[in-house]
Amino acid sequence: MTEKTPLYDSHLAAGGRMVDFAGWIMPVNYGSQIEEHTAVRSDAGMFDVSHMTIIDIQGPDAEDFLRSTIANDVAPLLVNQALYSALLNEQGGILDDLIVYRLENSFRCVVNASTRQKVLDWFGVHAYTNMTFAHKPQIMIAVQGPKAIQRLSEVADIPQLSQLKPFYALAFGDWLIGRTGYTGEDGVEVMLPVEQGIELWQQLRDVGVAPAGLGARDTLRLEAGLNLYGQDMDETTSPLVSNIGWTVAWNPPGRDFIGRSALEVQRGNVGEKLVGLVLEDKGILRHDQKVITNAGDGIITSGTYSPSLEYSIGLARVPAAASGDCQVDIRGKMKNARLVKPPFVRKGKDLLAKKLI
Repeated sequence: MTEKTPLYDSHLAAGGRMVDFAGWIMPVNYGSQIEEHTAVRSDAGMFDVSHMTIIDIQGPDAEDFLRSTIANDVAPLLVNQALYSALLNEQGGILDDLIVYRLENSFRCVVNASTRQKVLDWFGVHAYTNMTFAHKPQIMIAVQGPKAIQRLSEVADIPQLSQLKPFYALAFGDWLIGRTGYTGEDGVEVMLPVEQGIELWQQLRDVGVAPAGLGARDTLRLEAGLNLYGQDMDETTSPLVSNIGWTVAWNPPGRDFIGRSALEVQRGNVGEKLVGLVLEDKGILRHDQKVITNAGDGIITSGTYSPSLEYSIGLARVPAAASGDCQVDIRGKMKNARLVKPPFVRKGKDLLAKKLI
């Protein structure tokens, strides 16, 4: 059964072309994916991410619960600070990636739409005695781009918004505003009640913020070297082979989070890595294409045409020793490519500098 976000009618009114995504009817674009991508890189665009799952966790055991279930450590977080991490199974595989906020008297987790029930069930199995958790249905709007803060300030007088640091949040009435995003640009993600969210969406449109769909979201996140759950990582891959090993907090050594023992075995003995890929010949890199490297074969996990760079880029899982030039099998033809270190683009700048890895 497909679901609709509260902004469904707003998408139709804006000319959104709707598709099924992870069980939700979502806009893939509003006419031109390239224009939406460019708006985010040059000014500001907004995405409906209300299909994401907001889970609030309260009670004396909330912190201990999170310290035992995710790979990063929430203990050092200040109030209104956030971190990115992964929820792991016993084998070290990634059940989901998520952002966790420490709030005044609780924690808030934002997880993927496709994993909602899986994560809620996992939390239920591993919950501590003195805590509660609940899914909090709200509208969530990601306003992204170099002028995102300016555009949001034009429709809402939010004190200290311009001083908000990356991976921090502020409460504004019933809103929670996090300086986070999935595009490689500056911006915020605003979580707020439904009626206020519908009104905010229209107000942002009125000041020129471009609605952007799933298509632009994918090209932007891939240029930024950001993983897509279910494609670049899943329950069969660990953070150590998914280019997010930095989200594992090994200290203190006594913190025994789920999956730690499996990661300890892998640590220093990883046979694969997730890398960037640039196509040198004509063509488009796509998911599941084979990559032939100097250390053996790999596979493309995500690929697309980069509107910012004007050539094709991708992420690929390859042998750990792979480096330099490679080839990609595109419909039976060998195309020249090279392995690089992502990200490709951040804040509108080409970061590749033609360096091989």
